[in-house]
Order: sequence, then C-alpha cells, then structure tokens
Amino acid sequence: MKEDADRILIVMPAHNEEAHIIQCLESFANQTRIPDELRVVNDNSSDQTGALVAEFAKNNPWINLINRTSSGEHLPGAKVVQAFREGLGTDWSSFDFIGKFDADILLPPDYFEKIQDTFLKNPKTGVCSGLLYIEKEGQWIYEAISSTEHVRGPVKLYSKACFSSIGGLRPFIGWDTADVLLARYRGFEVRTQPSLKVKHLRPTGSGYSTQNAEFQGKAFYHLNYGWLLSLIAAGKMGVQRRKSTLPWYAMKAYLQSYRAKAPRMLDTAEGRFVRRWRWKQILGRLL
Repeated sequence: MKEDADRILIVMPAHNEEAHIIQCLESFANQTRIPDELRVVNDNSSDQTGALVAEFAKNNPWINLINRTSSGEHLPGAKVVQAFREGLGTDWSSFDFIGKFDADILLPPDYFEKIQDTFLKNPKTGVCSGLLYIEKEGQWIYEAISSTEHVRGPVKLYSKACFSSIGGLRPFIGWDTADVLLARYRGFEVRTQPSLKVKHLRPTGSGYSTQNAEFQGKAFYHLNYGWLLSLIAAGKMGVQRRKSTLPWYAMKAYLQSYRAKAPRMLDTAEGRFVRRWRWKQILGRLL
C-alpha cells in the first residue's frame, strides 16, 4: 500500500460561518490522518470567518486562508462552485484526492483514514463520503433528504482520476448530483461509509420555500432529466416536504429554462445516461 504517499487536498468554501468554523476546523485538526492541505475560501463574509480561520491556521500550517471578493447575488450552486474553483487553483493534480467540504460540519476523528482506506481497497471508487446527521431533540439522527447511497455536497471526496475524468465541478444548481452521475457515466463507483457519522450543524432546507422549489426545477433542466422524470422528481419533493404547491413551482422553473433554451450542465450523451440511470432506480424500487 502506498498510503503515506497519497496526498489529500480539501477546499472549503465558507460564507459567514463564524458560529461553526472553529469547531469544524478542530474536527479536521483532530483527524488520525490529517489532510495534506486544507484551503478555506472565505467567500465575501461580513462576519469574523476570515479572522477566525487566520488565527487557527497559525498553529496549523497545513491550513491556508484564501479571501475571495464576490457579489452579494444569490446564485445557488454556481457561487459555491466558483469559490471552490478559486481554492482549487492550478496545482490540484499534484494531489491524489480532492475534497469539497462545507464549514458547518464535524468529522469523526478517523474520517479521512477510513475514507482513504476505502479508495485503496476499491480502486474503482471515484467518489466517497460518510453520512450526514442532524441534531433533533438532543439526538443525532440521519439527515434524510437523500438516500444513504448518495454522497452529499458538504462532504465530497474524489479520486484524482475521477475528478479529472468528470471535468471537475460544474457551476450550476444541481452540481452535487451531476458529479456522482458523471462519475458513474465514466465508469467509477460511488460509495458511502455508514459507520462515518458526520454532524451537520446547520440542517439543509429546513424551511423549504417556493424559491427552493424553483431552484430544483432549474436543476432538473440542467441535469437533462426530461419532462416525465422532472415531474416525478417534483412530485416526490412535494410529498417529502408536505407542500402540494412545490411541484408546480419546480415545473414552472423547468419550463422557463426550457423556453429560454438555457445552457444545460450535461451534454446529450451524458443526459441520456442520466435518464437511463434514473429510470433504472425508479423501476428497481417498484419491482
């Protein structure tokens, strides 16, 4: 095994994370296998995020702070990927594993050791992570907004070969679904490690709004789902969130993107694969 030679780069976009950033960084510093470099991209924060990271980095030279100036415009998906790309730099190919992590998580101490071991034991693995848990009534429970087989956006770790093959992250809403689908399209496996429970300090979309539904509708378009798959996904979202109007807003946004002939995140061949994969999943649950 060449474990000692494998290098890990983590890029962490952070915007106004002063409430969580120190706890998060401490969980990285307490790892049995510390990343070779953690680049925190302070993305136009108006709080003390940058100052807190800079102070913490004084005793942890493997942590680097990158201050980024960006617009205040709300650009779901695109903005976080833009911040990630700035932190990624041009030297990412000198690392064996590339990670995109959020600044509001707490990792178990053996997180990178076990994830790296998964890659080494299963060479076809392209993307891997633990699972996210949220606190509810004093208990940490699984954040059930996706299946336990899906690698979530806050804890993405890619092999260099996979990251290169999929062309990195794409600045669109839905990027964190596209990457795992593209990994499979390129012949890589996607794995999660249920034993690695990551604490998510800020639950995702706890108050799901019509705007969130519209963003999802745009994501369905970007992912090249097609009408019927988009309608099924929108309906599922409405059932999960117990809001019957959400599918209408999602499909309205899908239609607007379609009429505008907006550029899609995936090309024709990639989109065809995604539709086949989704139908396979749906039929697998029904049969």
